Amino acid sequence: MVGLLWALAFVGLVAAAQPEDSASYDGTRIANRTIERTAQLRTHSVYAPYIDQDLQNRWWDFGADAYINTNKHIRLTQNKPSQMGWLWSRLPLTAHNWVIELEFKIGDKSTHLYGDGMAIWVAKDRALPGPVFGSKDKFNGLGIFLDTYANGKHSFSFPRVVGMVGDGQTSYDHDTDGEKNKVGACTANFRRTTVPTKLRITYVKDTHLDVKIQFKGFDEWKNCFSADNVVLPKHPYIGFSALTGDVSDPHDVIAVTTSSVVLSAPDSQRNSLKKGKGIFGSSSSGSSEGGSTLGFLFKLAIFVGVCYGGWIGWKKYGAMLMARAGFGAKGGQSLGGGYGGGGNAGAGGYGGGAGGYSAGPGNYAGGGPGAYGGGPGMGWQNEKRF
Repeated sequence: MVGLLWALAFVGLVAAAQPEDSASYDGTRIANRTIERTAQLRTHSVYAPYIDQDLQNRWWDFGADAYINTNKHIRLTQNKPSQMGWLWSRLPLTAHNWVIELEFKIGDKSTHLYGDGMAIWVAKDRALPGPVFGSKDKFNGLGIFLDTYANGKHSFSFPRVVGMVGDGQTSYDHDTDGEKNKVGACTANFRRTTVPTKLRITYVKDTHLDVKIQFKGFDEWKNCFSADNVVLPKHPYIGFSALTGDVSDPHDVIAVTTSSVVLSAPDSQRNSLKKGKGIFGSSSSGSSEGGSTLGFLFKLAIFVGVCYGGWIGWKKYGAMLMARAGFGAKGGQSLGGGYGGGGNAGAGGYGGGAGGYSAGPGNYAGGGPGAYGGGPGMGWQNEKRF
């Protein structure tokens, strides 16, 4: 029994020590809060083969020059001049806090002239073509532009990621490549990479926007920009669009994963421990190492306590069964109700007293104080079976 308990404890230790799923955002810190859990939104996610047997998608529309290669991508534009394509969700996004992760690909040939780029939209209006990377100008919502072509001279280099929050009245500034009205930007060489290129957008309602990009290595995310007090329209649509002009590039959407997010309270104990000193007096950093260790020890203590309690209960239960069956006398095997009328033994070993297997009409006639002996008994007639 003790060996079984140790085996269970070992299994519990191994299970508790397993790392979290790398695809999960649980435990991520954003806006001084912690992502407690996420739930993927099927209605706002899309993967290969992208369409059903009727060549449609229940949750997404695509149009203009966009076409689908069911094994590879949704190609918004080909490597041809003057093309435009788009992909939009059919349903609005109702989650207050969310994460959108886009896997994309731009460019297929090594050349010095290419453009123009593609955009990610979280906006009030959907599927309205226009001059801003293939979508309408004066948009209401969030636009994040993957710009590969510089329209003027800048102190920064291209390709570039630029974010803008539109109010429905302000135009995108083409001459400055969005620099005039940006909420954040970063330079990132995401064109023709050797690893999958991804963009991750995390939004906390009316509070915080965070944008990260992967282009150097797998699961190697660069902080692009973040902004506070970002207010987006209620129930926006998610969209993607691309545009080519005199120069061109293929612009591909490979996968979109959208998840709703549940955040911890701003004043929760988990956050306060990470902000200051931990309960052991050590300084807490932004990582979740301390909190994870404490949680693991707490779970381990509960597990060991449950196992110990079960072991004690099992011992008591076994003792009770032995007493009922006549195996619990003072130094012997029973006082009564055993194999004979008077039990197996009295205070001694197998013999003594009035014990014995039987002396009466039963089997194994008894004797004196020796082994298997005893006084009068009833043989097997008084036996209790369990």
